[in-house]
Amino acid sequence: MKAVILAGGFGTRLSEETTLKPKPMVEIGGKPILWHIMKIFATYGVNEFVIALGYKSDVIKEYFLNFYAINNDITVDLSSGKTTIHEGKQPDWKIHLVDTGLGTMTGGRLKRVRKWLGDEPFYFTYGDGVADINLHALLEFHRSHGMLATVTTVRPPARFGNIGFAEERITEFYEKPETGEGWINGGYFVLDPKAIDYIDGDDTVWEQDPIRRLVADEQMMGYRHAGFWSCMDTLKEKKLLEQLWSQPDTPWRIWQS
Repeated sequence: MKAVILAGGFGTRLSEETTLKPKPMVEIGGKPILWHIMKIFATYGVNEFVIALGYKSDVIKEYFLNFYAINNDITVDLSSGKTTIHEGKQPDWKIHLVDTGLGTMTGGRLKRVRKWLGDEPFYFTYGDGVADINLHALLEFHRSHGMLATVTTVRPPARFGNIGFAEERITEFYEKPETGEGWINGGYFVLDPKAIDYIDGDDTVWEQDPIRRLVADEQMMGYRHAGFWSCMDTLKEKKLLEQLWSQPDTPWRIWQS
């Protein structure tokens, strides 16, 4: 399976960091949060990624173009200019870096990468959220119900929107009301490619009309994740993730090394 990761937003609520880099490149423990998200997927055997770029796309492209050199030892011979990269153990990832437009909305970005996805279900998430989610269990749940979309739901702070259930079927999807509690969009989806047909174009926000129409058509189910989850919308959340990373039992560090 492939994983689509949205990495094109402006990250305005984290402007202390995002003036010079896109939010997915903000570092936690010396590594971009995008790397952390990809490590979560790779732990479950996902090694092909479609990253939807927009704001400061060159920063993400440069990171992966230089990834091999940055993460290995290098010898530079100044007399000849020869550079030797000493091979080390690196992830076996294939990464498609796709420009999806500077002002394109979340749904529009997903629609723009449709041609990279084939006809099989795929994972879909944002470039700013980490969790100790069992992706195998999420996929198994998605395959069990036969609908077009599965959203991982989590219990978060009240500033997020909430989701209504009838057993496991989504009945209501509210995006960030004034107050809210209960289950919310945790950002880790499994989608059938036909779900992309619910997106009209670049101006479509995935969390609004497409999801509401999927809900109305009874084509969305919710996978309840009761474990750790956190997004990184603000500097406060970034500092919290840094503190958690410094601990030996970092909740989303589900990989061995």
